[in-house]
Amino acid sequence: MRSQNWSKLETSVVNILVDPSRRSLKAKELAQILEISGKEYPAFKKVLTDMEQRGIVHQVRGHRYAVPKSVEMVRGVIEVAPKGHGFVRSKEGQADVYVPRYRLGSAMSGDTVCVRIHGRPQGRNPEGAVVSVLKRGRNRIVGVYQKRRGAGSVTPVDSRLRLSVQITGGGGPSLREGQVVVVRILSYEEGGRAKLSGVIEEVLGDADDSAVQILAVAHTHGLAQVFADDVMEEARVAAKEGSSNPGDARVDRTSLLTFTIDPSDAKDHDDALSIERLDVDRVEVGIHIADVSHFVDIGSAVDTEAYARGTSVYLVDRTIPMLPTILANDVCSLKTGVPRFALSVFVTLDAEGQVHDHRYEHTIIKCRAALSYEEAQEVIDGNASIDPEVDGALNSLLEYAQAIRAVRVLRGSLDLDLPEVEVIIDPKGEPIDIRRRQRLETHRVIEDFMILANEVVAEDFEKKGIDGLYRVHEPPAPEKMERLSETLTQFGFMKSRGRLSPSEMQETVCSVKGKPEEALVNILVLRSLRRASYSSDNVGHFGLGSLGYTHFTSPIRRYPDLVVHRMVSRCLIHGEESPYRDSDSLKELASHCSVREQAAVEAERESVAFMKTGFMESRLGEEYRGQITGVAAFGLFVTLDDIFIEGMIPVATMMDDYYRFEESDYALVGERGHRRFRLGDSVSVQVARVDIGRRQTEFALLENSGL
Repeated sequence: MRSQNWSKLETSVVNILVDPSRRSLKAKELAQILEISGKEYPAFKKVLTDMEQRGIVHQVRGHRYAVPKSVEMVRGVIEVAPKGHGFVRSKEGQADVYVPRYRLGSAMSGDTVCVRIHGRPQGRNPEGAVVSVLKRGRNRIVGVYQKRRGAGSVTPVDSRLRLSVQITGGGGPSLREGQVVVVRILSYEEGGRAKLSGVIEEVLGDADDSAVQILAVAHTHGLAQVFADDVMEEARVAAKEGSSNPGDARVDRTSLLTFTIDPSDAKDHDDALSIERLDVDRVEVGIHIADVSHFVDIGSAVDTEAYARGTSVYLVDRTIPMLPTILANDVCSLKTGVPRFALSVFVTLDAEGQVHDHRYEHTIIKCRAALSYEEAQEVIDGNASIDPEVDGALNSLLEYAQAIRAVRVLRGSLDLDLPEVEVIIDPKGEPIDIRRRQRLETHRVIEDFMILANEVVAEDFEKKGIDGLYRVHEPPAPEKMERLSETLTQFGFMKSRGRLSPSEMQETVCSVKGKPEEALVNILVLRSLRRASYSSDNVGHFGLGSLGYTHFTSPIRRYPDLVVHRMVSRCLIHGEESPYRDSDSLKELASHCSVREQAAVEAERESVAFMKTGFMESRLGEEYRGQITGVAAFGLFVTLDDIFIEGMIPVATMMDDYYRFEESDYALVGERGHRRFRLGDSVSVQVARVDIGRRQTEFALLENSGL
């Protein structure tokens, strides 16, 4: 059938037949709905016959086609692992379906698919096969161009995409092998066989160029590099008009001592703090957030683009902002020494960290200082001074931050100190050091007050019955809690097994603070937790031990915060109805923001992983000490002590013995010599292999390891 794409046609047939209002149809009825011409009808009948032979449809009474009731069908988004197999996450809340590599067909990571269940192995996920792709997750692929026997093809940079793309045009006369390109997919399948073809839309550059590789990461995750002309023009107008018109009921708070604390290279300043003493043990803390909603109207071109992006993305060598620079880094940013518009929350606290009152205001503030975390830390350590007033305010904020933190810990908030990676690059964009980012007390102070503001807003939404946008974190699955309890007991971090309560989890985390095993316990706890997301339903935040939480404090870089600002402004300040009253639209907004956040997280992680492998490539053969941070049947994962790099020791390279995986003990154990490598053990390794394409570093175990 020349005029009908095979995969699309099968998908259309399945979509029609799973509709409860239809259930079963004759071939001619299907053809009529699909607008199949008389000339194409014989070929269409062959498609139906092929689908019937593969069990996708079957014939019922009256020569009518239906989706088999005896065959379990699941629809959902497929995520393909680097090894090639996939898992389908059903929207109906069913267990994830495992799909072997050879049963994926043309499905790629991110596609919405229909899967037929083949079996339900005991104690494992159900297993199935992709029968049709209902919706493609992407229509562009980034990969490396190759040419063989006169034909061009592109191998995706993202190994989860699996299938090479046959090139039918584009690229221009200067196109060379080994260059990274962006391909627009023209067709996904021909004759029922997985085969992709496409045209080159853009040549990014040579594959061995670090900047090109980071650019490839951005394209792979659909991160827009530039703003359209209409968005830029609207942003310029909004900046000019918004700055000249403060709006009604804007309160002048420029006399307040306010200041920002941010990374030393920050260009956008979302938040500032102030503190004033009310009496002997009570203070009023001002949490001042850039009033982005004043400049960005709902439904405007800037708003539409911000929604599409969802968040700013911080790659190793560049930032991809959510808002145009004139807004993000200029008129919205809380710069020092100039009046700026803010949406402020004033919270009254006592010395025990209890909230006694709060209020919201549209304000004008003028920050006295823009401090880096390091500069602020020097002040509270007594090693430096800004001026007496700022020094005093910093130390007072520290005192009350520690008090509200203690309140959170008592209610079960998890204070996981998980190290973040910091990549140091030279002027050419090449990595020169990979290290753990230092977490200072000033980082925690800012976190404490931002969490407080987010909780205050969420609580008001609940009390006043406002349909809010929440940041939710559901409790871990019971089986994961039990497994964590068993593991912590095995390692001696708990006294007895049993289902782990949030408070017991927090007690365990606190008990290892500052000890060598702290990192291991934090990793084990983190692996048991679910992923936080956005939702229009408030189900609480397990990690913070909070009954209600939202994101309000970073509207320059997160779209959910901009949405919440509009709710606060309309509902809590002006007493008007929310601009987001359609519950279905709010749910869709929450889902979209969660998806964009995850894309940003993956892109940021991949850009760091690329730099890590590039850094290690020049260190082949070098020896290091490290800690085992993961154990699997196929090998050991080791994080180095001196460089914040994780690599794998494949079990196939451990030639001194035959090692079996003891899952219950998180260990690989030699059958003959009984040599044991357990989670948390210290080992000596040599850098054996670096695969930049797959972002993987392999280590070889040295003879003296574990001795």
